[in-house]
Amino acid sequence: MNMLSVQEWRSQFPIFQTNMNGYPLIYLDSAATTQKPQIVIDSIVEHLSTANANVHRGVYELSQIATDRFEQTRNRIQQFIHANSPTEIIFTKGATEAINLVASSYGELAFEEHDEIILTLMEHHANIIPWQEIAKKKGCIIKVVPISMNGTLCMEDYASMFTEKTKFVSMVWVSNAIGVENPIKQCIDIAHSHGVPILVDASQAIQHKKIDVQSLDCDFLVFSGHKVYGPTGTGILYGKSSILDRMPPYQTGGDMIRKVTFEKTTFADLPSKFEAGTPNIEGFIGLGTAIQFLQQISMDDITNHELALMNHAIKLIEQKEYIKVIGYNGTNVSALSFSMDGVHPHDIASLLDRKGIAVRAGHHCAHPLMQFYGVPSTTRISFALYTTVEEIEECIEALDEIHTLFHA
Repeated sequence: MNMLSVQEWRSQFPIFQTNMNGYPLIYLDSAATTQKPQIVIDSIVEHLSTANANVHRGVYELSQIATDRFEQTRNRIQQFIHANSPTEIIFTKGATEAINLVASSYGELAFEEHDEIILTLMEHHANIIPWQEIAKKKGCIIKVVPISMNGTLCMEDYASMFTEKTKFVSMVWVSNAIGVENPIKQCIDIAHSHGVPILVDASQAIQHKKIDVQSLDCDFLVFSGHKVYGPTGTGILYGKSSILDRMPPYQTGGDMIRKVTFEKTTFADLPSKFEAGTPNIEGFIGLGTAIQFLQQISMDDITNHELALMNHAIKLIEQKEYIKVIGYNGTNVSALSFSMDGVHPHDIASLLDRKGIAVRAGHHCAHPLMQFYGVPSTTRISFALYTTVEEIEECIEALDEIHTLFHA
């Protein structure tokens, strides 16, 4: 993706016409949420203005139009991640709910006392706590794959963890906190060699690289719509239909039933079985438009652009003796975490904000990872297709000023 293309696609995002504290907005927090292109915003407004109705149950034309638009997103997601069927695409309110769904439903189906669940040290809290809860309920044991100081997953330890009691693996593809990419295909193959299903948290991968769930052969994959230029409150659970068919409903209510009597209820087929109640209709229509937006761009071009940004950022940062990068091993995808001598991350973020530069400071919902590195929090900069080299350079120049301020 050349600079002309970057500027062309950046122009599709109206928020970059905004000033913050008197400066043009420099948004370096795309790992928390991506900005939204005008086409996504327009699709939501257009739907609410011209076709707002509930989906699936209405026989009148307005409801049919809304249903068609809503289900079109399911088809787009299926094509985008190359699922075998649209029925393998379950709509949730985010990756968090998708993981909770699998932990609760599959855990209820398959876990027994003393069974083992494998996680990694770099998981987001949303991929730790749901497994802790089902483990407490079922009497299971959680095993944690360690990492090296540069963030690399210890693959020998991972491979050695499997026993006849291992029943599930849930693993992040790209760490939200440090940006390290795990060798996910190798991890999937090792789990399957032991007959163990695996869930992949792709929340920090979906917007950066091509994903083919059939080629990966993962059993489940989750991501949030707001991480891939779509609205908040939307998420996707992909699951192999052979597994989803056997799983009990996660929530119950309207739209997920076939027949209800006071004596017995029978449940609908996939995907409706896991989609109780009125969904976030306009949100998923917006998500479908976001996927359409991405399909107009080469994912290879996005990957190459963001890799160039990462290489430039790490080159500049490594020249700063006062900055310590946390968890960098060369695989990092569009996110860097660091600490600065004598300056708290929240102070860094606050001072950058005065110059219109938005970065993330905190534990990044990864307490165990922060404890491993011996820090309470870090500063994180993260990129997207609309990020420019100049923005990274301005941010790092501002870090120089902050260091000077605290060490004058």
